[in-house]
Amino acid sequence: MTTTISRVGFIGLGDQGGPMAEAIAERGFALHVWARRPASLSAVERIPHTVHRTVAELGASAELIGLCLRDDADIWDVLDGQGLLAAVASGTIIVNHGTGDPAEAVRLGEHVARAGGVYLDAPVSGGSPGARAHTLTTFAGGSENAFETARPVFDTFSDTVTLMGPVGAGQFAKLFNNALTITNMKNAEDVLGLAAQVGLDLPALIDVINASSGGSVALRSLGRDVTPELAEHVHLLMKKDMHHFADAVRAGGGGDPSEVLQRGLAGAAGLVDAARMIARARQTGAPAGEAA
Repeated sequence: MTTTISRVGFIGLGDQGGPMAEAIAERGFALHVWARRPASLSAVERIPHTVHRTVAELGASAELIGLCLRDDADIWDVLDGQGLLAAVASGTIIVNHGTGDPAEAVRLGEHVARAGGVYLDAPVSGGSPGARAHTLTTFAGGSENAFETARPVFDTFSDTVTLMGPVGAGQFAKLFNNALTITNMKNAEDVLGLAAQVGLDLPALIDVINASSGGSVALRSLGRDVTPELAEHVHLLMKKDMHHFADAVRAGGGGDPSEVLQRGLAGAAGLVDAARMIARARQTGAPAGEAA
């Protein structure tokens, strides 16, 4: 395995992955990218990079390859369906920055190892705002040697980087983080709904609570970053993550996660309506429960 990384490949130039790739290049790494849709390449148009025509071509050009994709099925498709694993040199580090199943991370790690590569699961928290600010949290799972080799790359877009244990541990930590966030989102939705019913100014209430003891990441996100349009997308990811969380707890021999799962699913289900409620309040200047 290479002990110093200079050439970094990146696949998944979305709202979060694009700023992550940009941060990598800004710190001086040679960035190599591939995108299914040419329009996605606009995410890195301001910084030096090399575009590859195929996933396999990218795989042959990088020492570390970051994947910021939707789910585990997409990782398998890139590794096998599109030929990444067949093209990488021995010792190449392949990093999954997405959120998935810890048990699947173990299977992916074993599969990558059989092909001569090294696998890290390193999901990130902070969303696109954290990616743009380079303040993501990276939860890593894998060998200490691979982690230390990859850490300078992670440091470009993160302000907190922690090795949680072997492959799969990064996903476990991220899922517990997400379970807390999503169940807290349910709390925020319930309380803000009641505040609207009694005629309080929701934007002002969110701001003052976030400066007080009742503040939370969930409340800040709901009041600032989660637009109705984004909520339509995010609530589906939240549901997926809650099911991954419950499955992982059961598979790991933990207690019954049903109560936490149901509260998280309720938080995901209420996100769109809550985002619309807050957007209406901001647009009209009137309390969300009143007519403008």
